[in-house]
Amino acid sequence: MGFLNEFKKFAVRGNVMDLAIGMIIGAAFTSIVKSIVDHLLSPILGLLTAGINFSKFKVQIAGEGEQAVYLSIGLFANAVINFILVAFAVFCLVKAINRLQRKEAVAPSEPPVPTRSELLLEEIRDLLKK
Repeated sequence: MGFLNEFKKFAVRGNVMDLAIGMIIGAAFTSIVKSIVDHLLSPILGLLTAGINFSKFKVQIAGEGEQAVYLSIGLFANAVINFILVAFAVFCLVKAINRLQRKEAVAPSEPPVPTRSELLLEEIRDLLKK
């Protein structure tokens, strides 16, 4: 029974729950970024490059026929372009989120409640004035 209790304590600790929540939100965030790249940025890039398919660009470095060895430069270029698009989409999303957080932080709030020490100091000040 000790092992199960130890596992239960581990599983419900705050940092494990935070990690689980972070992973779930990360998965949702990944789908948003993928959609931005696939449905917004890639079509624009396709228009700019006149629909060129980079994945077919290869350089043969050895062998002949079925034994040929190729460097798939186009697939590498696609991976680099995809990385740049994903990084750009993440940058834009984080920038928008930061802007929203700054607006919330700037919103006026109630003045802080004075601490007990501050209240005592105010009383002393008032007594000294009399």
